[in-house]
This record gives sequence, structure tokens and C-alpha cells, in this order.
Amino acid sequence: MELIVEILVSFFLVIAGIFGLVGSFGMIKLKDTMQRLHAPTKATTLGIGGVLIASMLYFSLVKGHFSFHELLITLFLFLTAAITANFIAKTYMVRNVARDELPETGRRIGWSIFDDPPETPPSKE
Repeated sequence: MELIVEILVSFFLVIAGIFGLVGSFGMIKLKDTMQRLHAPTKATTLGIGGVLIASMLYFSLVKGHFSFHELLITLFLFLTAAITANFIAKTYMVRNVARDELPETGRRIGWSIFDDPPETPPSKE
């Protein structure tokens, strides 16, 4: 049983190392901000997630107690990575993309980075 746990923990650590390496390589080699946005938000997040999963498995199956700290770190990591990517992309668009270069949204209100939503909801007349 212990061998299977060690293999499982090692598997997640190796996967985490591969994702971390790919994410770090992407941060260095990709050309602009929008391309580099994917490296830390996807690959590196999955790499850190793999380390946290391996740690949770180790402490729950080998040491005999479950660590809620790692579970909370994983949840916050996956939540904040998406929000951070969204803010970086919007900041890049405001600074580097003209409003007329963006496609139509198909909604009454355009892009949220350029158009503020109305104060009151539209009437249904």
C-alpha cells in the first residue's frame, strides 16, 4: 500500500514539475503580454496545484491527518489565477488596443473596459 502511495505522490510531483517548467519557459520565451499571460495563469497554476495535491495525498495517506491548509491554498490559487488573468488582459487591452479594433459584442452594452453599464436597468418598453 505504501508503495502505491509513494508512486502516486511522485506522479503528481513530476507532473507539477513539468507544468512548472513549461510555465516558466513560457514566461521567458513568449513575445508579448497577451501570449505570456497563459504561462503563469495556466501552466504554473497547474504545476502548483500538482504539488498541493501531492502534499495533501502524502499527509492524509502517510501521516494520517488531512491538511485543510493545502485545500484552501488550492482553492484560492485556482480562483485568483483566473481573476488575475482577467485583470491583466483588460489592462493590456485598455493600453494597447483601440476601441474600434475590437469586434462587436452583440449586446446593448459594449466592452466593459470602454463602456460603463447604465445606472438603472433598461425598461422593457
